Amino acid sequence: MSYENPKTLNQIKQKLRKAGSKKKAKILQRFFKTGPGQYSQGDIFLGITVPIIKKVVKEHEDLSLKETCRLLRSPIHEERLTALLILVQQFEKSNQPKQKKIYNLYLKHTKYINNWDLVDLSASHIVGAFLKENNKNPLSILARSKSLWERRIAIVATYHFIKNQEFSQTLKISGILLKDKEDLIHKATGWMLREVGKRNQKAEEKFLKKHYKKMPRTMLRYAIERFPETKRQAYLLGKF
Repeated sequence: MSYENPKTLNQIKQKLRKAGSKKKAKILQRFFKTGPGQYSQGDIFLGITVPIIKKVVKEHEDLSLKETCRLLRSPIHEERLTALLILVQQFEKSNQPKQKKIYNLYLKHTKYINNWDLVDLSASHIVGAFLKENNKNPLSILARSKSLWERRIAIVATYHFIKNQEFSQTLKISGILLKDKEDLIHKATGWMLREVGKRNQKAEEKFLKKHYKKMPRTMLRYAIERFPETKRQAYLLGKF
């Protein structure tokens, strides 16, 4: 049962700070592009590995939604990731009304889900999982957002459908994102197309043969990464 306890929130923060590494933080700040003008400008890292964060999550997965929301609003990257992973755990163990609350909370706080790891570790587990049995229109709205991260949420959320052998939404959102200018969207879209191909290569290739000539190069390369070399080259050289 979730409950409000400020001491619990402080305990989480203390555990994360204790696990931090200044050396690791500097590496992560470079890796996640936190410099001036970069996609994660100004983000703050403590320098903590994901396995340690997951251990903290396991110890505090009953944190109240109110306190989890406070943690999600943190300027510190690892605190936001901790909050998101707590939400993922709670979503998986909750009934439908609680899942809807978590889904709504998630979409109301997308400005804090502002790096690719935060999106990739949460979007399919919350947005995708909730929308599987609900109206899918929110994905198209997110895919047309001005926010890079909302657009990435849209495509990565479809990973949940892919794992359940449902590919139409991934292909639909990929079509919307074909003209996107952001490299992080090209990579995510290519990744999801590749995941479709792992399960149904005909479905992926039907999409590719229609769009590959106008797809961003990075998107195409990610999408065909697992193809035999001769077929990869045919796509790259435009010989279909």
